[in-house]
Amino acid sequence: MVHELKIPNPGESIQEVQIGQWLKKEGQRVERDEVVVELETDKASLDLPAPVAGVLLKILKPDGATCAVGEVIGQIDESASPAAAPAAEAAPEPLPEPQIIMPAAQRLLAEHGLQARDISATGPGGRLLKEDVLRHIERQSPTAPTGDSASVVPGAAPPAQTASPQTGGQAAPDVAAEVANAPPASPAADRQEDVVPMSLIRRRIAERLVQAQQEAALLTTFNEADMSAVIGLRRQYRERFQEKHGVKLGFMSFFTKAAVEALREFPAINAEIRGTDIVYRHYFDIGIAIASSKGLVVPVLRSAERLSLAEVERQIADFAARAEANKIRPPELAGGTFTISNGGVYGSLLSTPIINPPQSGVLGLHAIQERPVARDGQVVIRPMMYMALTYDHRVVDGREAVTFLKRIKETIEEPARILLEV
Repeated sequence: MVHELKIPNPGESIQEVQIGQWLKKEGQRVERDEVVVELETDKASLDLPAPVAGVLLKILKPDGATCAVGEVIGQIDESASPAAAPAAEAAPEPLPEPQIIMPAAQRLLAEHGLQARDISATGPGGRLLKEDVLRHIERQSPTAPTGDSASVVPGAAPPAQTASPQTGGQAAPDVAAEVANAPPASPAADRQEDVVPMSLIRRRIAERLVQAQQEAALLTTFNEADMSAVIGLRRQYRERFQEKHGVKLGFMSFFTKAAVEALREFPAINAEIRGTDIVYRHYFDIGIAIASSKGLVVPVLRSAERLSLAEVERQIADFAARAEANKIRPPELAGGTFTISNGGVYGSLLSTPIINPPQSGVLGLHAIQERPVARDGQVVIRPMMYMALTYDHRVVDGREAVTFLKRIKETIEEPARILLEV
């Protein structure tokens, strides 16, 4: 019996997915619930397991293809004998058709009269590279012919032109002038281009960033925080905290709790516009921006006001690990009332973050640097961090935004406020 492998419904508002990578080939045995193919959505990656045990009979959609929810992408033959798969594999399988042929490879194919389908593509995403064609040519002709019939090796200088008796041993004047005035040739390797289709998640990021720029009235205000108190707390309790809670005490938990307290005081920054209404939320779902190999994702700490510092750190560590492994689930990215983005981990000193619609604010954190500052009439060296708040001026007034960021500064510089809620 043949079972269809269909694209499942990944979650709300997702209408299409992209085939990331098939983990099985046609003719191979698969077990029930074994992951057969990885899928990419505009929010996260998903694994599609086999509904039954059997043999992967047919792959209908290749890597990189875009598919609608519910579309059939493969077939699994449940009745096929496990012994049939090795027999099918005994015969050499045809090489997969290259997804993309690089320009340099295309030129070599034309020069040597070769077909792309006859050459194994080793480039990322099924690209056929110049090196793949050269490798194929070398295998077909291990020794170059000699004499007048020798072919020109790709990239080598053309053979010297034999002077004709009529020119007295010199090239024709017009040819000589053309050669003299010709610009120096650039190596082909310096002129290559890669054309890569945008992943769904990258397309979604682009759409939302453009949407924020076009629909919101964005302004950014800046401040700086003295990190001495938080650094001192981390140094004093780091080992006991990790021993008790099984996770490191970082900076993000302090900023998350500080943001919650500031949002309580300035609810407009936790609100959003819906049509002609402003929706004020009395809960705090804080998005934490995390960079992954697939792009930026913003998983959400639900009801962050109810979480302890340890719970915040555990969830952020879990998000970071699963984001790198492409295991973040779409529901974990939905919603969010406010976002925190920490570019400081990559060395950013100052930036203007962009809000994640329909939110009204985003807090940008930056690198901690020792700088001279004035304290009680004295110049001292302190670990300082620049902070930035980008806000939607349609909802948030300038005074609220500036005071909000000042409130976070005060809480970070006196972290006991988090416990006392003052």
